[in-house]
Amino acid sequence: MTMNSICPAMRQATVLHSESDMKSNIFRSLKGLMPVFLAIGCALSLQAQDLGIKAPDQQRPVALTGGIIHPVSGDTIHGGYILFEDGVITRIGKGLPGLDEGTERIDISGLHVYPGLIHPYTQLGLKEISSLSDPTDINEYGSETPEVRATVAVNPDSTVIPVSRSNGVLLAGVFPTGGLIPGRAGMIRLDGWTTEDMTVLRSAGLVINWPNIRPVSASWMKDSAAEQRKKARQEIQKIHDYFDQALAYYDALDNGLADNRDIRYDSIRHIFPDAEGNPPAEQVFVMAQDFDQIVSSVQVARKYGWRLVIVGAEESHLCMPLLKENNVGIILLNTHRLPRRNDSDYDEAWKLPAMLEEGGVRWCLANREMFGNERNLAYHAGATVGYGLSPLQAIRSITLSVAEVFGIDDSYGSLDAGKSATMIVTTGSPLEILTDVEMAFIDGKRIDLGNKQTQLRDKYETKYRQLGPYPVEGSKP
Repeated sequence: MTMNSICPAMRQATVLHSESDMKSNIFRSLKGLMPVFLAIGCALSLQAQDLGIKAPDQQRPVALTGGIIHPVSGDTIHGGYILFEDGVITRIGKGLPGLDEGTERIDISGLHVYPGLIHPYTQLGLKEISSLSDPTDINEYGSETPEVRATVAVNPDSTVIPVSRSNGVLLAGVFPTGGLIPGRAGMIRLDGWTTEDMTVLRSAGLVINWPNIRPVSASWMKDSAAEQRKKARQEIQKIHDYFDQALAYYDALDNGLADNRDIRYDSIRHIFPDAEGNPPAEQVFVMAQDFDQIVSSVQVARKYGWRLVIVGAEESHLCMPLLKENNVGIILLNTHRLPRRNDSDYDEAWKLPAMLEEGGVRWCLANREMFGNERNLAYHAGATVGYGLSPLQAIRSITLSVAEVFGIDDSYGSLDAGKSATMIVTTGSPLEILTDVEMAFIDGKRIDLGNKQTQLRDKYETKYRQLGPYPVEGSKP
């Protein structure tokens, strides 16, 4: 009996049965390969671990002498010195200081000293291998998870951390992603045995992914403009409802009327003014790019009394008076990007920092390239020089300005007596690609600048030394 002689219903059942058997066989095959996949995943995870030794605490006073000191907060000092003890700068000046017995003197003649660079927006330590879920911890389940702190999930042994550090980035803001309210950002130092060792700020503020207000007309967008506007209004209302409920909860709690504690609302109480009307202790970081998003977020921040920082803000130059009036901070994410609109100037991204500077807006700079390129932070700042910013302003945008936006400028961001001895010693300006970082100190601790790339370099230099001199053309082997 041939297949064609079978009735249609039986033929369909036979085909479905065959497909079912095939799927079962495939499933069994994949199940058998699961240990292999797990082994590969574990191997990749192990390869992605930094196996270097963390720096010990500073053991004795250290004096860097004879260098060119760039405090950022003041004038450059040629032939200067920096003396630091117990992780804190004690003296800074010109010439050779009188040193106590036991002080380690390091001659840095011809070299430059800058504050350690601070990257304001990263997922350092939260992501390692994008194709694997285990080493990726950038978001939580659910749309509103304000209780989440990004610093808790940081992996101190991330292989990306020493790569970033070797190019001068010594502190970094870490942000959660995903959902409407993904959690709270923090600030870490890029060295430490544990997340507690690394944490500078456990919670710098709440992160909100602001809804897109302006309708999108791209080919991939299936919703009409009216439908998009309706969804935007619903999302904005959801934000109002969420924080109105939080305020109602605090009122009930203060009056003894709350039956149960809510960890979500408890975690964000500090983003609101206190009962005496004092400014909030923590900020709100709003992810927004368009003019419409920026204006909308400022209006909501006014209602709740937030201290607002907008992350991205590619169209912030269109509303600078509003930003200045409300003392809104800005974290620009990229200068190596295309203009926002088709009719924008081709060099808009490079000119935007100078426009904000001239407009009196508080701002700092990040780079949102592909993950793993946080080390390129200084080159994004360098791109602004020649488009309105001076080299000092560009350096400030990735040091002291970041510290001011995060509220840690009393300890970091510039080289001043009484501040943390967190600095880099370089062959030139960090803005220049040819500049090398020769030394780095975090809170006075001398940092190993080795990383995966330097290990590979040393490995293959050794290979070619073993092979001996290259043969001369025409000579016998």
